[in-house]
Amino acid sequence: MKLAGWPHGDQPARDTSLAILRRAVELGVNHIDTSNYYARDGVAANALIREALHPYPDDLVLVTKVGALVEGSDVGLDEDQLRGLTPDNLRRGVEANLTTLGVDRMDVVNLRMGDQPGESLAGPLETLLALREEGLIRHLGVSNVSAADVELARRVAPIACVQNQYNVSRRDDDAVVDACAAAGIAYVPFFPVGGFRPLESRTLAAVAARRGATVPQVALAWLLERSPNILLIPGTSSLSHLEENIAAGSLRLTAQDLADLGLR
Repeated sequence: MKLAGWPHGDQPARDTSLAILRRAVELGVNHIDTSNYYARDGVAANALIREALHPYPDDLVLVTKVGALVEGSDVGLDEDQLRGLTPDNLRRGVEANLTTLGVDRMDVVNLRMGDQPGESLAGPLETLLALREEGLIRHLGVSNVSAADVELARRVAPIACVQNQYNVSRRDDDAVVDACAAAGIAYVPFFPVGGFRPLESRTLAAVAARRGATVPQVALAWLLERSPNILLIPGTSSLSHLEENIAAGSLRLTAQDLADLGLR
């Protein structure tokens, strides 16, 4: 998302974006989250991924999402104008991702909900399940969903992952994280370091100072300590921030750090 500057914000230079993607894989990243609608002003995330990494490493998992938005520009539409959850447009979204990424089957497709309040995920998920049975999708996930939605989704189809907003300062999804862990479902928090409003707190800053780390690194390390089923997808448009994010994987928080941050 950050590489395309979607839905707003600065766009890195194309060469920088390509370098970030290649460096990420060099550093061992094997899970990239994207979407065909991460595109603005002629810059598309999927096109950058394909140019930088195709043919893809055998262990690289590409995860996309489809939902109420079909194109990146749909983000400006009113709720009643969004048409992405129809069967035809869900197929269109999946096929667009396949084409732009240059693959025959998506490793994971997340059904993004919540952009049209009151819309049930059952029908759209059944559509994606049919596309999975056609061989266009390997695994299904759900995004921006409630605990009840996750339960419903599991009755409709096998669910590999849940992608919701969650971080050290926003823990509304604690029960969902734990339920997913118990069920063997990956939990993938978006905005793990705050998203459009970076995390700030005296406690985070104090822990970061003790560990000789940055606040985002502490926030990422906390998530990894929170539960073994958590997979991180921090976005970046900077090579230096990419390397800092990766280094957070080896940052070990002490019992005191975790207690100060409200864990343990």
